[in-house]
Amino acid sequence: MGRLATEIATVLRGKNKPQYTPHVDTGDFVVVVNAERVVVTGKKAEQKVYRRHSQRPGGLKEVSYEQMLERKPEEILRKAVRGMMPKTRLGRQQFRKLKLYAGPEHPHEAQNPRPYEVR
Repeated sequence: MGRLATEIATVLRGKNKPQYTPHVDTGDFVVVVNAERVVVTGKKAEQKVYRRHSQRPGGLKEVSYEQMLERKPEEILRKAVRGMMPKTRLGRQQFRKLKLYAGPEHPHEAQNPRPYEVR
């Protein structure tokens, strides 16, 4: 999962292009299919916990990796990529170009997406 998320973040930011400039959005749109088949190593499948807080007393919510995988498998990869993007306006703009789908079907066939080989 982490290696895939790193590649996705690199393409979203445009760092794989020769005309990369840190303050300009030169990245591409990324469509990820089969996000449900993401794999983690070691004991992360049993031990990893996703936390969020509602900013109210007692508002901490915890969801394990296994629960997240069965409920929202694309959200696992979305959170991993989001953590690797800059926390700026440009980073948010670049992050919006990520499209994740749990299964093999996606509505972007008209744009003729090209497969990207992950090293």
